[in-house]
Amino acid sequence: MKYITRAVWILSIVSLLTDTASEMLYPIMPIYLKTIGFSIVFIGILEGVAEATAGLSKGYFGKLSDLSGRRVPFVQLGYAFSSISKPMMAIFTFPLWIFFARTIDRLGKGIRTGARDAILSDEATPKTKGKVFGFHRSMDTFGAVLGPSLALLYLYFYPEDYKTLFFIAFIPGLLSVLTTFYLKDKNISVAQRRVTTPFFSFLKYWKLSPPAYRKLVFGLLVFTLFNSSDVFLLLKAKESGLDDTMVIGVYIFYNLVYALFAFPIGILADKAGLKTIFIIGLGLFAAVYFGMSINTNLVVFFGLFFLYGIYASATEGISKAWISNITDKKDTATAIGTYSGLQSICALFASSLTGLIWYKFGATTAFVLTATVTLFVMVYFLTIPKPMSDGDKI
Repeated sequence: MKYITRAVWILSIVSLLTDTASEMLYPIMPIYLKTIGFSIVFIGILEGVAEATAGLSKGYFGKLSDLSGRRVPFVQLGYAFSSISKPMMAIFTFPLWIFFARTIDRLGKGIRTGARDAILSDEATPKTKGKVFGFHRSMDTFGAVLGPSLALLYLYFYPEDYKTLFFIAFIPGLLSVLTTFYLKDKNISVAQRRVTTPFFSFLKYWKLSPPAYRKLVFGLLVFTLFNSSDVFLLLKAKESGLDDTMVIGVYIFYNLVYALFAFPIGILADKAGLKTIFIIGLGLFAAVYFGMSINTNLVVFFGLFFLYGIYASATEGISKAWISNITDKKDTATAIGTYSGLQSICALFASSLTGLIWYKFGATTAFVLTATVTLFVMVYFLTIPKPMSDGDKI
């Protein structure tokens, strides 16, 4: 465990606390918004604006972090924004204020993502990236297990007391912010610089980036365009006869599998190669979607969500580790921020596309199409050559 440095531990604990706070509210957010007068359409617009804000800001703040040479202030500010947004949504229920608070939350994610992942990359060598990013993803995802579990426990004793949950969620959020103050930028002399850059300047990186980066990110974005929100998987389970408690239970089960396997799969990826493990992950994703298109059995659903957790373990952290291995160290935050930003935008289109196909042709068609496209993406990734930066093992 010597490759899990102090900074990696701190960032992992911060992510665990923050995800606990966020995921505590995830299952009840639509219900809460309805109780204060939001329509389904308004909720959709709110989430769309929030996610678009996060997506675009990831690239900008990643670029700003690289230009300034600073990482920690972006991490601290980003987690602070997400933390303070929780009680804001409970204190004021006016629609414009809810828009503001939700956008602040997602803006926080945009501010911190590139800088945080750059720190993780700097704390690893090319041959330990899978371990480091896998460990962080594992800790982060444990928050997605703790959060909904705590929410279910609280609502069991205090049904429909949604507002109090927002204040409770502020506690782990505040602890995460305080924990970030144990981080320090390594390069103090560079960190003194103050810089500015146009908001969309990060898009120029696409032209300046290495060909290997463009080839990799192109494939990742095509996959994202057909990888819709997990809500559709939960909706399919619901339509197949699972009650609300069981649907939340299977979601927690998926996150538990993801959290348990992200670190060991990261270790395996450093040995077998990031590219190999990533392609296997895509294969599991395709299998899950083919299975979801025809399944109605409860036991099989848990099996499919188990495989879905393995898929997430084999792709989420691995993709960022892969990107950091094929880009210049001074551009790490920009490279990951640009990818994460474009990924967020593609994800919006993905959910809209899946929803449209589901509405017009049914759930089976939507899932089969996603799985089929994923198979083509797998073939595309097989054509990408192994970069030399990871000892020919990616």
